[in-house]
Amino acid sequence: MQPYRKDLKPYARNLRAAMTEAEQHLWRRLRGKQIGGVQFYRQKPLLSFIVDFYCPAAKLVIEVDGSQHFDDAAKTKDGERDAQLASIGLHVLRFDDRQVLQETENVLGVIFEWGGETGIPPGPRNPPSAPLLQRGELRLCA
Repeated sequence: MQPYRKDLKPYARNLRAAMTEAEQHLWRRLRGKQIGGVQFYRQKPLLSFIVDFYCPAAKLVIEVDGSQHFDDAAKTKDGERDAQLASIGLHVLRFDDRQVLQETENVLGVIFEWGGETGIPPGPRNPPSAPLLQRGELRLCA
């Protein structure tokens, strides 16, 4: 289990109760071990952050970014956050709301492709590969 601050737990509960439409949409596809039979958690406290989705088996964090993440200050803050998560061995995949809502199968394909290299086993319920990486529309943080 990765380290986190227990005082963030009530905030995480509040965020789970108030998930955005895009987060809810993606959660319906991640929950219940639907991708590779691995567990994902939503609104999970890690370090001093609450990440949108976390898969400990693949050491993977998934962030769903709304429009507030697109200005320069937010991008800088997100980069710093991603670097801190990377320092404890986690990888961050970021998708924007539009991608999650309109290109869901592609998003799931990227999650599986990335996770397949790091711990999500293949299986019949895994989605096909996705073109998002090739188009450069996805920010990968190592």
